[in-house]
This record gives sequence, structure tokens and C-alpha cells, in this order.
Amino acid sequence: MTSSVLCAIDISNGDLDAPVLKRAAALADLDGAQLDVVTVLPDFGESWVSGFFQPDFHDKALEEAQNNLTKMCTATLGADRNEKIRHVVATGTAYQEILKTAESAGSDLIVIGAHKPDLKDYLLGPNAARVVRHSTVSVYVVR
Repeated sequence: MTSSVLCAIDISNGDLDAPVLKRAAALADLDGAQLDVVTVLPDFGESWVSGFFQPDFHDKALEEAQNNLTKMCTATLGADRNEKIRHVVATGTAYQEILKTAESAGSDLIVIGAHKPDLKDYLLGPNAARVVRHSTVSVYVVR
């Protein structure tokens, strides 16, 4: 029995990740598992780039991402299902944060989308490929 399914989505993709979220919810429901949904914001860190942003930029970005993630889950799965979802907004490198979130949540399955592969990533996008390559749990890739 799966205890947790982690769905990784990019809220900047708009509705492109709705099928990924629907598939993750269906897989979680099959086993009566907890559905966790993660999105990752880029980290500007302590580099000189961060100096171009207002001091509270990251906090505002986290708040907006949390709101957008909740809205997407509600619009895609409904308000009742959304209430049972753990929403996670992480900051950093997408594939690394997805793997960290899966480990800390005790996820048994990661569901991720692979969108618009170009020539250098013919089979999977770079984040999906890295998650598949480095994950210690099963990964379900939605095209």
C-alpha cells in the first residue's frame, strides 16, 4: 500500500500540468494514499543577482506560489479534494527539491510531467529525467 504520492507541478505552466495532477490524484486514490503536491521556485541565493530584487521579494513569491498552487489544485480536483492535499512550495533547483520533498514526506511514488522535449532532451525534460535517474522511489511520468 502506498502511503504518499508526491505530484510535482510547475505553476508557471498554467493548465499544462492539470493532467499530471489528475493522474497523481487517481493513483493516490487507488491506494488510499496521501496526495502531496509540490512546486519549486528558483533560488537566487546570496549571489549578486539577489541584489536586484526587493528584500521581501522571496516571501511575496512564496505567498503567491502557495496561492496559485492551491487555486490550481482546487480548479483541477475540486475544493473537497484540495482540502486533503498537502501543498508544498520549495525554493531551489527543481529536481533536487522534488527529491528532498519526496524523502521528507515519505513518498512511495513521484508523479511528474514531461512537456515539450527538445532535441537535447528527446525522451524527457531535464527535471523529469533527473528525478527519474536519482529517485529512490518509483516515478510515474505523465506526457
